[in-house]
Amino acid sequence: MPLQSMTGFARREGSSGRYRWAWELRSVNGKGLDVRLRLPQGLERFEPDCRRLAPQYFSRGNLQIALSVSGGETAVDAVINRGALDAVLKLREQLGDLVDPAPLRFDTLLSLRGIIDLREPEESESERAARDTDIVKGLELALADLMAMREEEGAALEKVLLMQVDRIEELTTTVESDPSRSPSAIAARLAQQIALIMDNASSIDRERLHAEVALLATKADLREEIDRLRAHIAAARELLTKGGPVGRKLDFLAQEFNRESNTICSKSNAAVVSAAGIELKVVIDQFREQVQNLE
Repeated sequence: MPLQSMTGFARREGSSGRYRWAWELRSVNGKGLDVRLRLPQGLERFEPDCRRLAPQYFSRGNLQIALSVSGGETAVDAVINRGALDAVLKLREQLGDLVDPAPLRFDTLLSLRGIIDLREPEESESERAARDTDIVKGLELALADLMAMREEEGAALEKVLLMQVDRIEELTTTVESDPSRSPSAIAARLAQQIALIMDNASSIDRERLHAEVALLATKADLREEIDRLRAHIAAARELLTKGGPVGRKLDFLAQEFNRESNTICSKSNAAVVSAAGIELKVVIDQFREQVQNLE
């Protein structure tokens, strides 16, 4: 599966019958999948569809889904109020000769309130069901568009992250190959530090000396940190190649990268190793910042 960024935008619009509709989707970073809806009053029935479909496309991100629906031009039906018309005709009959006996004119009927109502035609159940189906299909298309945009950004992020992993590997190799890590260099530093201990101590027992030597030897050895860094590098490359929702795992690896670089900086007795450790921290921070954008 391709990597996905958690940021994106999509819009789909269309028409069904005399109605026009439009979906707008926006996505930003989030720890989980948080779906927030903005639906027109009276159309809350689309909420279950939104909450059912969104997890089929995404597993993380703050997702805002907005729907707008507007009615287009339509014919108007003229509806005769038979009860009101009959009442008017009955009244005319009762008045007899007191009113003009000429037939009622159509424009006269139109002027009488309540005789004729102009109404929009009522939407049938089948028409409403067809419109709802079209709107839900539009939502699916908008979700697919948003996923495509997130995948496009995810592909760009993958390239950046792989370059950063390559740089972490280069710096790890710099630390590993530095002459200060050779057995002879470590032994020389240990001898020098032991000599300082002996010069500054009027009396020191053998057990304490062994403990100090063991401590110095441990601090001088970066083998474990280097091995763990290389294991994390391999794991990061595997996750980036695998794709899918791997943002959380890569964020954990970034924390582990940072832990090892901190240890290297604290143990280092050589300028080259210290410089490489500091640059490691910078690259790892950049790596983790980019990882925050991944699903």
